[in-house]
Amino acid sequence: MSSFLKGVDQRTSLAGMNRMELLLFKIHGNQLFGINVFKVREVIRTPFISPVPKADSRVVGVSDIRGQTMPMIDLAKSLDLPAVPADKYNDSLTIVTEFNSSVQGFLVEDVDRIVHLRWEDILPPPDSLQNVNYLTGITRAQDQIVEIVDVEKVLAEVSGMQEQMSDEFLHHNQSKTEGHDFFVLAADDSAVARNQLKTTLDKLGITNKIVTNGRLALDFLKKWADDADKDISPPVKDRVLMVISDIEMPEMDGYTLTTNIRKDPRLSDLYVVLSSSLSGGFNATLTEKVGANKFMSKWHPEELAQAIIDRIDVVTAEKQQAQAS
Repeated sequence: MSSFLKGVDQRTSLAGMNRMELLLFKIHGNQLFGINVFKVREVIRTPFISPVPKADSRVVGVSDIRGQTMPMIDLAKSLDLPAVPADKYNDSLTIVTEFNSSVQGFLVEDVDRIVHLRWEDILPPPDSLQNVNYLTGITRAQDQIVEIVDVEKVLAEVSGMQEQMSDEFLHHNQSKTEGHDFFVLAADDSAVARNQLKTTLDKLGITNKIVTNGRLALDFLKKWADDADKDISPPVKDRVLMVISDIEMPEMDGYTLTTNIRKDPRLSDLYVVLSSSLSGGFNATLTEKVGANKFMSKWHPEELAQAIIDRIDVVTAEKQQAQAS
């Protein structure tokens, strides 16, 4: 089954073209689910699982896979579907994933195939379900609905980790935002990431808008640019401190969003930060290629906050220099 994903590292040519590959699998019954291939290391027959006392009920234990110990998560149970019975582990498959600087195995019933898609073919979940489900997108393959699982949300819940900025950091930096009208636009398809973004920006006292994909972010910026053209509002570059965008998103990915920002002379001067939960140097390389200012592996709150403060320091210094001259 490992050969099923042979050559994943060579698929990076899809990135930056608003295209992606989706690994299709079944958790329970015939419903197809999907996960971005870039998050997947390999697919294997489920190995021996050692139970872990007092672990989250969705963590069925730990396994040693190629010399690395990792948690084994029953994905069905994580989605409130019937769990894989312990006596059926040997009949199940494990999708070994790596994202958010973490490696873990997800137990599934069966793996179907890999399909090649455009991000615009993937739709976000309905607005009414954005923060209450475990999906980042919905698409069609083989004449079936495919639900793309928010594995970042699953991992965040089972790990129980909710990082926050330290009081010391806030004490030293909150004064830099006081009395200023800074605004940050952010885009991310993961509910966990959006909540983390909002919490961080709110604590810093920065006005923000957070959307679920690059298409919505670009539409928002173009609307502000149109208003500026009509002299209804100032130029966008004078209103937006920075744009923070995830890379892998439905409808429009972060690379394509950045490319469109750089092509529009009304938006081209915006400071753009791209982030990803995926490991790999290709992200940093493509970030530079599409013209983004900074790449961050999926941030911890304080790292994100520091990047924002650093940008504020630069903008403040530029304004002071302009006033002095």
